Amino acid sequence: MDEVIADAVTEHLLRYNRDFNEELTQADLHGKWLWDVVRVDRHPALEAYMCSQDFFRVLNVMPHSQRVIRDLQKDYEVFIATAAMEVPTSFMAKYHWLAEHFPFIPPSNVVYCGDKAILKADYLIDDNPRQLRRFTGEGILYSAPHNVNVTGFRRVKDWLAVEQMFLSGNGRGLGDL
Repeated sequence: MDEVIADAVTEHLLRYNRDFNEELTQADLHGKWLWDVVRVDRHPALEAYMCSQDFFRVLNVMPHSQRVIRDLQKDYEVFIATAAMEVPTSFMAKYHWLAEHFPFIPPSNVVYCGDKAILKADYLIDDNPRQLRRFTGEGILYSAPHNVNVTGFRRVKDWLAVEQMFLSGNGRGLGDL
């Protein structure tokens, strides 16, 4: 969910820059997680943002994700999986965010988990290579600042690439997109 259909990095940077009078950008995160860039004594603030009642509720939707997922549902059974156990306070906010922005995904197709290896599916599109490594289907890496240097997975740069990969007829199964 986060960094695939919900833009958590932008919200994290917005709050961090506001609170610490800095100007970190996504370019500063090239190949690194936010925790790698921010001073260790400020890590509690990063965690507090995610634990706040509104953090996951106000995230922007990744461009084209709503339309492409709606179109994917015509040919595929689509589930939204989120490693919500990493931030247990996020459950309700994520539930309401999905209901608002993806009302066409039934709640029965939303999976709250910790390790996505429990999923039994053909494909998993995720920004976190850790989640893809143990997944038994095909893991597809969704590009994000922190994973630009990761190799070993088919990669998509955005939802238009997902659309091309799964919905363009002859585009199915093509190399990196």
